Amino acid sequence: MNLLTFISNMIIPLILFYIIGYGLLVKTDIFDAFVKGAADGIKVVAQILPTLIGLMIAIGILRESGFLSVLSDLLAPFAEKLQFPARVVPLALIKMVSSSAATGLLVDIYKEFGTDSREGYLSSLLMCCSETIFYTISVYFLATKDKTHKAVTGVSWLLAGALLSTFAGMAACVFLTNLM
Repeated sequence: MNLLTFISNMIIPLILFYIIGYGLLVKTDIFDAFVKGAADGIKVVAQILPTLIGLMIAIGILRESGFLSVLSDLLAPFAEKLQFPARVVPLALIKMVSSSAATGLLVDIYKEFGTDSREGYLSSLLMCCSETIFYTISVYFLATKDKTHKAVTGVSWLLAGALLSTFAGMAACVFLTNLM
């Protein structure tokens, strides 16, 4: 265990030294490359900020309106047949859109059921093995500004693959939760 702690404490400094060493070796102005990258990053943030704000507002409205509770009640019979607790359904759905909103739902599940409960364990696993699919796709295509027919076709395949892998991950989470 001490070896893992040592490695985890050293990994970031080692990566930084590697980047600086490589930059010096190939005679690259590291600071200028950093500044250019940071400036490009600020531009991307400015472009996607309206989308982020819209997502956060929409998730907040869904959460505060009680829609997520109604949705989990509606999906409860189907979810229970799959051995998926109904109160975890909103977390699984919201995680595909916003990780921070899903974290808020995770805290609510912890408060209601506890961290060591089946719901808490499943929720923790879901947060670890799923991705913010819709957020990531929208941010990527906003940043690249690719609106060609080929890109739209690529999005559909990308979305299908992402949803398939997410649902496979959810099934694995349910399987692992049932083992406890």
